[in-house]
Amino acid sequence: MVAVTQQNQPEFVLPDVTLRIGSTTRSTGAQTHEHINPATGRPDAAVPMASTADVNEAVRIAQEAFSVWKATPAVQRGRALLKLADLVEEHTAEFAALATADNGAPTMTARNMVSASAEWIRYYGGWADKLPLGRITSVAGAGGSFGHTLRQPYGVIGVVITWNAPLMSLAMKIPAALAAGNTVVVKPSELTPFSAMLFADLVHEAGIPDGVFNVVTGGAEAGATLVSHPLVKKVSFTGGPETARKITAACAQTFKPVLLELGGKSANVVFADADLDAAALHAAFMAFGIMTGQACALPTRLLVQDSIHDEFAAKVATIAASFKVGSPHELDTVCGPVINQSAIDRIEAMMAKAREDGASVLTGGARLGGELAEGFYYPPTVVADVDRESELALQEVFGPVLAVMRFSDEADAVALANSTDYGLSGYLWTSDAKRAVRVAEQLETGEVVVNGAPSAVAERPFGGIGHSGNGNEGGLEGLEEFFWTKSVAYGTI
Repeated sequence: MVAVTQQNQPEFVLPDVTLRIGSTTRSTGAQTHEHINPATGRPDAAVPMASTADVNEAVRIAQEAFSVWKATPAVQRGRALLKLADLVEEHTAEFAALATADNGAPTMTARNMVSASAEWIRYYGGWADKLPLGRITSVAGAGGSFGHTLRQPYGVIGVVITWNAPLMSLAMKIPAALAAGNTVVVKPSELTPFSAMLFADLVHEAGIPDGVFNVVTGGAEAGATLVSHPLVKKVSFTGGPETARKITAACAQTFKPVLLELGGKSANVVFADADLDAAALHAAFMAFGIMTGQACALPTRLLVQDSIHDEFAAKVATIAASFKVGSPHELDTVCGPVINQSAIDRIEAMMAKAREDGASVLTGGARLGGELAEGFYYPPTVVADVDRESELALQEVFGPVLAVMRFSDEADAVALANSTDYGLSGYLWTSDAKRAVRVAEQLETGEVVVNGAPSAVAERPFGGIGHSGNGNEGGLEGLEEFFWTKSVAYGTI
């Protein structure tokens, strides 16, 4: 355990980061990664990086546990997952503290993420004994036959998650895989190792057998070993397109199925007939108030109809400028730090290019100094007059930068919204119900939310197309990702 004192905050204790393989924990690996606290810019933990041998052992143990877990009565699997959901909620304060250490998530955001994570676990816990078991078929004729289909778990699922929402990523993947009867080896990002430690403790406390859930912290080598292992039957990945290409190429060697939840450049389309006050507050909060802009589904492009563009952009900028940026432990902080210096460098480079392209900054636009200088703080930044063909209009920033563009009519709005390679989420504001239906049908995204409806909730499928990935998490579709279908036919018995 490591005691850490945050800026203006009491001391709290970080867990030791260890590999969790079957019933064992170990604090050594091939090498060690130094974790840097984004809020302070200072190291606070040593993260063991799993070796190839460590990953191989974790997969082997998960394979051994599979025979036990798939034979466990479904009602027992469900009860364990429901207990896990309760345990996660009971440890809200601890998970929130770990999230601020992991990636600088503000406390209130982190607490909301814990609640959402518990609901995802509870949702799939409820499905465990109600699984879709397939269909019964029959064929008449000479001799006849009787047939049916079976939905069967794959076996070992390799899970690789990124750093921006470590607990939420676990909750969106692990419960569905376990409810279906699979076992899991997960590689969390070395940038955010702490949440997975507590999650693993609670999995054990919930009564899920050793080996069903395993954690191997590590980098690219560990990830490559995991996704290419012959006993790993499916891979579920959350992260960026470049890593996804490597994972897909590795899995293609054995035609291993892959679920990819990647990035986004989601459009928030605001028509002149919308509730502008509600739309402006939503636009600012969704762009900056959730993970400081570091989430794939956030509406980071604001498309505004010509007749209200200037007024609405100014309104959003005023709201954004009012958000407190500061220590993630302070309850009134809306925006914390970004993940690391590399993120600062990327944001500053994109902002410099945006200015070269003629964009105007309405608020923000420069790294914060003073008391926040040691951390990786960048303020909410609203950028207007963004060229439709520019980097800022088309590429994901993954930081607190909102690109504002204008459109003329409905057709122009749809064309602009669909102008990127990404296709994860779409947001729409209008008081015209018929327009809402028309535009929602035309947006090339995995989900569309209208007039402030919540996104990425457990009961609805969540996934993208294009550079945003393939497959779904959430809903029955998210459960079905972890089954394969077998057809069985009987002749004379």
